[in-house]
Amino acid sequence: MRDPKLYIKLTNPWHLLATGFGSGLSPVVPGTVGTLASVPFYYLLIQLPYPAYLGVTVLAAVLGVLICRNTAQDMGVHDHGSIVWDEFVGFWITMAIAPPMGIHWVISGFVLFRFFDMVKPWPISWLDKNVHGGLGIMVDDILAGFMAMISLWGLGHWMGW
Repeated sequence: MRDPKLYIKLTNPWHLLATGFGSGLSPVVPGTVGTLASVPFYYLLIQLPYPAYLGVTVLAAVLGVLICRNTAQDMGVHDHGSIVWDEFVGFWITMAIAPPMGIHWVISGFVLFRFFDMVKPWPISWLDKNVHGGLGIMVDDILAGFMAMISLWGLGHWMGW
């Protein structure tokens, strides 16, 4: 069987977005590298008014179902590790409650999101196993983003940030 990454063409807009502008093609920890690649885009997004930030994040999540579905179909594999658009959206959801300043918020949000995305506590694990297609690729990271967001809020409150 051929390596599914051989079916990725970064000239294809679906593939370019799904792989996080190529960050998901990293040979090691592509989900973490993809989340890291989402950070500069987060810094661009926080320049927008807050309702626009939320709107772009929701639009990225909705379009992410198509982006991930089309790329997974082209690769012939469900939720291949190189598909990291879901990590982009999950991190942006995590950061939706963070004030637009302070690297400690970004680092904490990054760590919390990666924790929930990798450990997949219930119900994330259930969604990961039982929802398929583009929605299945996106939904577990969306929920991980919300769980990380709530945890980030609690951490910020506890730390007095």
